[in-house]
Amino acid sequence: MSGIFYGIGLGPGDPELITLKAHRIIVGVGVVAYPQVTSGESFTREIARNSISKDSIELPILVPMAVERGPAQVAYDAGATEIAKFLEDGIDVAYLCEGDPLFFGSFMYLQSRLQDRFEVKVVPGVTSISAASAELVRPLSARNETMAVLPGPLPDDLLRARISEVDAIAIMKVGRHLSRIRTVVEDLGLLECANYVERASQPEARSMPLAAAPDTAPYFSMILITKGSDPWL
Repeated sequence: MSGIFYGIGLGPGDPELITLKAHRIIVGVGVVAYPQVTSGESFTREIARNSISKDSIELPILVPMAVERGPAQVAYDAGATEIAKFLEDGIDVAYLCEGDPLFFGSFMYLQSRLQDRFEVKVVPGVTSISAASAELVRPLSARNETMAVLPGPLPDDLLRARISEVDAIAIMKVGRHLSRIRTVVEDLGLLECANYVERASQPEARSMPLAAAPDTAPYFSMILITKGSDPWL
C-alpha cells in the first residue's frame, strides 16, 4: 500500500489556530514536508514546530522567491520526486502550508504532480482573509453582498473593474504594489472604506486605514475594502 499525501493548512501564523485534526496528522505521519525559501528559514515550520514529532523525518522543499515561474517549477518537480519516494514505501507524508493548502497554497503544485499516483487528502486551514477581518473586528460581507479576492499585481484597469463589481474586496500579494493600489482605491472614492492589515494573527500584527499605510508592505499583508451596509441594520 502506498502512503497518503496530506495537504495540511496551518492557518495564518498563530500556532493556536492550527486545527486539532491538523495537529493529529502532523504528529502521526512519518514525514513532514514544508516549503522553505532558499535564502532563509521556514516560517511554515516555525508555526508547526510544537506539533512535529522528534521521530518524524523532516523534508524541506527549497522554493526560490522569484517572479519567474521556471525556478519554482523545477523546485516542485524535485520536491514531488522526493515525496514520491516515501509514498511508494507506504509512508504517509504531510505537506504543511500557511493558511489553507488550496487557497494560494504551494501544496497544489505538488498535488498536481502526485495525485495521479497516490491518495491525496486535505485538511483546510484558517485563511489570511479570515485572520485579517478578525484583526479589524469588522465583517467582510453580510446577507446578499458579494465578495472578491484579487491579487495585487493585477494592472490598474482590471483592479478598477473588479473592485467596482462587488461589495467587499480582499486584495492580496500587496507588497511593492501598495502605493499603486491605494491610488486606484482613492480614484474610485473608496479610501474611507479600505483598511490595511499586516501579519494578521502574529505577534507583530498591525492594522490601520489604508490612507495611513506605508508605501510598501511585507509579504504577509492585505487590503480589505468593505462597501456594504452595516450588517446589524
